[in-house]
Amino acid sequence: MRPDFSTNRIIQGDCAALLVAEIPAASVNLIFADPPYNLSGKSLDLANNQTGGAYYKMNEAWDTFNGADYLTFTAEWLNGCRQALTGNGSLYVSCTQHNLGEILLEAKKIGLKLNNILTWYKVNAMPNITKRTFTHSTEFVCWFVKGKKWIFNYEAVKKFNPHKTQSGDNKQMRDFLDFIELPIVQGKERLRGENRRAAHPTQKPEKLLELVILASSNKMDLVLDPFFGTGTTGVVAIRLDRRYLGIEKNVNYIRLAQERLCRSKP
Repeated sequence: MRPDFSTNRIIQGDCAALLVAEIPAASVNLIFADPPYNLSGKSLDLANNQTGGAYYKMNEAWDTFNGADYLTFTAEWLNGCRQALTGNGSLYVSCTQHNLGEILLEAKKIGLKLNNILTWYKVNAMPNITKRTFTHSTEFVCWFVKGKKWIFNYEAVKKFNPHKTQSGDNKQMRDFLDFIELPIVQGKERLRGENRRAAHPTQKPEKLLELVILASSNKMDLVLDPFFGTGTTGVVAIRLDRRYLGIEKNVNYIRLAQERLCRSKP
């Protein structure tokens, strides 16, 4: 008998396997996925950098694949997400130029419709270290839908938009939604280890998750994050009166997420 995954909890394990084997089909209203970007490589340490704090190049074992393996991995977890989504469900995938192509290709193969690609402009992005490319100051969030009757809470997103009309009314979204200005997580929101370095290298801003959850789910809907990390999706889901389900392989991240979720409960 399958366990009940409908209540707030974190499942330890590989999401590509769990999404298919354990999550009931058509049971999840919204998925936010922040998968490995496959950009790890040679380390680069700039501990004295003054922009956005000390800079350490992303160099994690869980973020390292060869090309063929990364395509297979992407296809497997995307297929699992599609199976888990309800007929009107949405999938948001965080990515950069390093893995945008794979995400778009594999999602199209399985019939997910791309509604938007949001651009997150990181106002405190890391500096241009090599001086051989344009500064990497953006990430992307691809919004896919499974069916034709997807949820989109237009008025809630207009209210979320910090930019207002001259009269102070809520404003259309084109000046904010397609180009979202948010800082890289810092200050009290950033989880840090004993060495004071970031506990997770790709922790996402709570404000970004707030936009996604407000836009594409309703109260008491189930929000799934198959790469749960330190629990940002769960924290925001609780705050907005949604249920959450997280999947995460790394036991250290699970511990941090559980501690954070406990602190976030009303």
